[in-house]
Amino acid sequence: MTVREGSLEAPTRHTLDWRAPDFYNEEKVCAELHRVFDICHGCRRCVSLCTAFPRLFDLIDEGKTGELDGVAQKDYWKVVDQCYLCDMCYMTKCPYVPPHQWNVDFPHLMLRAKAIKFKQGGTTLRDRLLTSTDAIGRLAAIPVVAQTVNALNRNGAARALMDKVIGVHQERRLPEYSPARFRPNAAASTAFAVTDGARTRGKVAIFATCYINYNEPGIGHDLLKILAHNDIPYVIVEKEACCGMPKLELGDLDAVEKLKHINVPPLAKLARNGYAILTAVPSCTLMFRKELPLMFPDDAEIKAVSEAMFEPFEYFVLRHKDGLLKTDFKQPLGKVSYHIPCHSRVQNIGQKTREMLQAIPGTQVTTVERCAGHDGTWGVKREYFGNSMKIGRPVFKQMAAPDPDYISSDCAMAGRQIEQGMGETRARKKHPLTLLRTAYGI
Repeated sequence: MTVREGSLEAPTRHTLDWRAPDFYNEEKVCAELHRVFDICHGCRRCVSLCTAFPRLFDLIDEGKTGELDGVAQKDYWKVVDQCYLCDMCYMTKCPYVPPHQWNVDFPHLMLRAKAIKFKQGGTTLRDRLLTSTDAIGRLAAIPVVAQTVNALNRNGAARALMDKVIGVHQERRLPEYSPARFRPNAAASTAFAVTDGARTRGKVAIFATCYINYNEPGIGHDLLKILAHNDIPYVIVEKEACCGMPKLELGDLDAVEKLKHINVPPLAKLARNGYAILTAVPSCTLMFRKELPLMFPDDAEIKAVSEAMFEPFEYFVLRHKDGLLKTDFKQPLGKVSYHIPCHSRVQNIGQKTREMLQAIPGTQVTTVERCAGHDGTWGVKREYFGNSMKIGRPVFKQMAAPDPDYISSDCAMAGRQIEQGMGETRARKKHPLTLLRTAYGI
């Protein structure tokens, strides 16, 4: 095989033709797995990214021939199960992505295989429950229920039983459920923002996300306080469900479509009325910005939503460049170890959170660009918890090295993973939005 001229062009992403008759054809998928795995075997550039590639290479190296033909086709699924669709191989490592003639899109191939597995009933009750974030959240965040669930999640005996019965690893620290949800307690702002000559939209709509609604509503309230402090009017999206990322990672593409039908119409209406749409969870932003447009490329409403979607700090940096963001910071933050999540990196927006935090006087930011290993629901599961912590180990070490005052990640789940992996430390875990609010003194 030869690398064609022009292989260093910027990656282009083909749409996901998930409705095509052959999409769920297992024989054709296995043939494509063989083709792509053979290319990966000859390159091995992604070996340090996750455990999917080491699993593939171990299968090859331990086989009878030392080549892919020595690996049983049924073992291909062991590689698929190790992939959690972070997209980092596609975006940062692989030299053979489109427009290269070999047309390697490892994450979309893994997604296709996961979709086949789901269609064939190859997912467990645990997997379906963990990805039903709205259903679990609505129940677990009921005030009395939340106290019970949180107590059980901290109880060693209960966690051992949970590990044995449903396969949630007993050592995984789980986020608590809040009896005071975000949405019913978040009021809209009527402040006025000056927008003449600005490159950014002067009003904001907040897509709360399941995690903010049910687990850490304080992060959402911090975002609202920052917007209010900067005289940026905002509304809370009137109707929302899970963004669909957990179901996408499970391979349940029909469920993704159903959630799209709930979320996109009200979001598109806001986008067309000039609102910037913000979420405080990178995976949710990525879902609307990249994944849904690839699944539904001809949907005008999704296109409008995608173009209006921003990460919060991306929006703040743009407002700052327009001269419309206040910089009346009152509280230095000291040393901050900041982790940029995979689902922020693959959006190709740069390190906007780091840029904003470094603008705060008396603040020194150390940035870590590497997967922390939690990866949605993957790192919660009994069979993947060990690999999850192994992937995160270099991040834990790098985050601890500066002896920081704070550890922080735009992904709240990655932040929890890092806190668990670091163990005892004087550093406090705070979301970047909480740090910005603290710096403002509001």
